[in-house]
Amino acid sequence: MRINTENAPAALGPYSQAIKKDNLCFVSMQLGLNPSTGEIVSREAKEQTRQAIKNVEAILKKCELSLKDVVKATLYITDLNDFAAVNEVYAEYFANKPARSLVVQAAMPKDAKVALDVIATRGDDLTDELDYRER
Repeated sequence: MRINTENAPAALGPYSQAIKKDNLCFVSMQLGLNPSTGEIVSREAKEQTRQAIKNVEAILKKCELSLKDVVKATLYITDLNDFAAVNEVYAEYFANKPARSLVVQAAMPKDAKVALDVIATRGDDLTDELDYRER
């Protein structure tokens, strides 16, 4: 099922804000855009990170999920010097510490410095720690 909410920026191309399949929600890359204006909220990496996370959160809410349900996140930044600032804001929102990748890339749409996409799922079974040594 395609997910669309007015509480997050409209897609900038031919894709959905998210796709929900069974218990999974795949959220497309979100920039630090103001949902009302479609413009970058600030030139500061911290503020872009905060807004990108809020956009992801709004989309997850439409999927009846929250940031606590995120199992995989991918952060995109254009300047590795912003990593500490981005990481600081990220840690405020993701206390559950999902798996995460970081991509440093040359450029993003709207000259953004930061973007985020996530995969979230419903269910408590993925929060249990597994010890494969016992198998």
